[in-house]
Amino acid sequence: MRLLAIDIGGLTQDILLFDTFRTIENCIKMVMPSPSAILAQKIAAATKAKRPLLLTGVNMGGIPAIGALMNHLKAGLKVYATPQAAVTFNDDLQKVVKWGVTIIPEKEMPPDEKIVRIETRDFDLPRIEKALKAFNVDPDFDGIAVAVLDHGAAPSEVSDRLFRFQHLRQVTSKRRELTAFAYLADEVPPYLTRMKAVAQSIKRDIPFLIMDTPVAAVLGSLEDKEVARHSRKVVVNVGNFHTLAFHLENGSILGFFEHHTGLLSRSKIDRLITRLVTGKLTNEEVYDDGGHGCLILESRKRVPFISVTGPRRALMSGSKFSPYFAAPYGDMMLTGCFGLVRAFAARVTKWRKEMEKALG
Repeated sequence: MRLLAIDIGGLTQDILLFDTFRTIENCIKMVMPSPSAILAQKIAAATKAKRPLLLTGVNMGGIPAIGALMNHLKAGLKVYATPQAAVTFNDDLQKVVKWGVTIIPEKEMPPDEKIVRIETRDFDLPRIEKALKAFNVDPDFDGIAVAVLDHGAAPSEVSDRLFRFQHLRQVTSKRRELTAFAYLADEVPPYLTRMKAVAQSIKRDIPFLIMDTPVAAVLGSLEDKEVARHSRKVVVNVGNFHTLAFHLENGSILGFFEHHTGLLSRSKIDRLITRLVTGKLTNEEVYDDGGHGCLILESRKRVPFISVTGPRRALMSGSKFSPYFAAPYGDMMLTGCFGLVRAFAARVTKWRKEMEKALG
């Protein structure tokens, strides 16, 4: 069985071609620039060349690209965008228009020969296939799993941060398991527009699963043998832009908080963990500090084993908890991919036994 697992973060997209006939250490792996980072580079190149832009495609992650778009507009250069491409930068198209972007109908081409056309999308299977073929790897898969962080399409009067945390709370209220954040193609809620765009871009008739990026990383870190042997733990994913920490006991979610990494320090994360575990942290406290929120279902008296993963995990170096830095199968950057593999095995019964045996 071969599963293409792609964990799409803010700065990198981490790719694993999981093959049950290989040891995990020998599976094909790539850590490449994220689609949003590539988009930012393309916009910056057009700015440098002083050429107008036409953005077409679908909704995708846009944090690194927003700054590039603003620089392009500040340079006095025109930007045209179709509605689906424009929501990459903000779900409220009126705000995008106020920035100076001209919204045009799908398939319309502005009358400018110098215009640079850029397609927006998170999942670029042809590019991945081309990379695999370049190294004589057969791009044939039995399934595809992708992770992206989706704030959801919030109503204009509702904060994106608040709307995302409402989603996280709603999912947990139904099932206190990390795999509850994984969807098969036809299960994605309509308000998760970024996930929907990825699901709709899959052109193969094979099983497809999509999952929230930081949750996939937390789930994947449980594959580390040292993390797995602790029944109760706090697992922290320190991503490039978001930090998500789960308090877990025997696989059940006791509570979690999500914050923006750029607003955190080692001491602040230590304090947040302590207050999360002991039940003192409030949703308002995290939200008012610029984060998304906090949910506590059960509390405990003592802080347990702490595990850390994520590209900015060094932020936790020197923590008073002396956390363990997880590296499942010896590869920290593929942690999210391993979470996708585990979630796919849990949801797709056809391959479950074979995949779980390969995971060990």
